Amino acid sequence: MGIPPQSAARHPTRLDGREYSAPYVPRVESPMPSMPRDAVRPSAEGAALAESAEARLVGRTANGDLQAFEQLYRAYHPRLSRFLDRVMRRSGLVGEVLNDTMLVVWNRAASYDGRSKVSTWIFAIGYRKALKALSRLDEPIDDEGGDDQPAPPEAGPEHRAARSQMCAALAQAVDQLSLEQRAVVHLAYFHGIGCREIGDIVGCPVDTVKTRMFHARRRLKTLLAGRLEDWL
Repeated sequence: MGIPPQSAARHPTRLDGREYSAPYVPRVESPMPSMPRDAVRPSAEGAALAESAEARLVGRTANGDLQAFEQLYRAYHPRLSRFLDRVMRRSGLVGEVLNDTMLVVWNRAASYDGRSKVSTWIFAIGYRKALKALSRLDEPIDDEGGDDQPAPPEAGPEHRAARSQMCAALAQAVDQLSLEQRAVVHLAYFHGIGCREIGDIVGCPVDTVKTRMFHARRRLKTLLAGRLEDWL
């Protein structure tokens, strides 16, 4: 499906049965791994340049620039999808929550004041949307394990089997944490976000983030029974 012309930026779009004065949300076809690869930490200079570029995109989005919004959407689609999938454990809700999150970014881009990173601002919106979506459910949340992240093509059968077992064990263990603990674990280990930014995302003091991380790691070590303690 092609990207619509700029004139479509303010046309009402029906999404999930509701109408928004919002841009067309591009559909990104990409697999959603149950357990993402470790975050790659860029250099300080590279991170600063990337953050500056994202801030400019938000500024352009605030002015109704559809192309800028689509760049943000495509950049954050895989990251938000992975985070929401693991925190919510409701794969059927991930697309709806992600789109709700990015619609807030489109409609409220002018409210971004630059006091936090763009990623912190967007992930905070996503986390709140996830909590709201889960609060509407009255059925229990199932534990889901497994890993559908393919191994590198050059990896041999033994390597792929070992990696699959490791990721499955880790995913199953993380799924047994509370929602709050899952959130801090995934933000820290798989998105490379520090405690202060995590606090901004989930809406709690830094000391609370550290406490949740402490209890999460202790619980994971118990659940994994020494298999992946070096990773933790």
